Amino acid sequence: MKEKTLLFHIGPIWFDGTVVLMTLLTCCIVFALVLICTRNLQLKPKGKQNVIEYLIDFVRGILKDSLSSKEVNNFHLLSVTLFLFVFVANEIGLITKIVFERGGEEISLWKSPTADPIVAMSLAMMMIVLTHYFGVKKFGFGGYIKNSFLQPVSFLLPIKLIEEFTNVITLGLRLYGNIYAGEVLLGLIVTMANSLGWWSLPVVMPLEMIWIAFSIFIGAIQAYVFVTLSMVFMGHKVEAEH
Repeated sequence: MKEKTLLFHIGPIWFDGTVVLMTLLTCCIVFALVLICTRNLQLKPKGKQNVIEYLIDFVRGILKDSLSSKEVNNFHLLSVTLFLFVFVANEIGLITKIVFERGGEEISLWKSPTADPIVAMSLAMMMIVLTHYFGVKKFGFGGYIKNSFLQPVSFLLPIKLIEEFTNVITLGLRLYGNIYAGEVLLGLIVTMANSLGWWSLPVVMPLEMIWIAFSIFIGAIQAYVFVTLSMVFMGHKVEAEH
């Protein structure tokens, strides 16, 4: 059976219900995590407060490699939110698998949002658009064009224009490809167990656990890479070229 996602439409516009539900669930998890970890803050942090403070310091360290100290303060909270969302979105599909059969097809109700190319590319597009927005906000439109496309030499303009499109593609496809491939392989392992029978469990179970652990690691790395590259692109737009 071919697995599909839950589709619905509002008027002529169709939506992927599975992706919508999982994206909303990811947002709720991130909100709940931050809310729980920041309640009853103390001068001497312990327990859950240590977790959120370590995460904030970790993301701040990422930004320091790409932005000046002033710009780090401007984009710190954006980066923490982005890291948490991408990390949870990458890992949530590893928790379980919920499907139901309809018309000879398997309808999936649970998957990582970032295993969908539309979500991954939309995140990438959003970050690239934000880099342009903050560049214009800081330098004005004329200063932004000069700083982003005409420095250090103006004949690089065609290359820099092409680079804006390739940044979106590489940022989005890197995230999508890694998460989607991980979930596909997990599905293949489960399919192998179903086809071979119970006697394959001694082989399949350790293999599944190893791949889940590896996928958790890959999901964390991809969240790190996504935030790092986003802030590198941001630095190119809000830092003055010399």
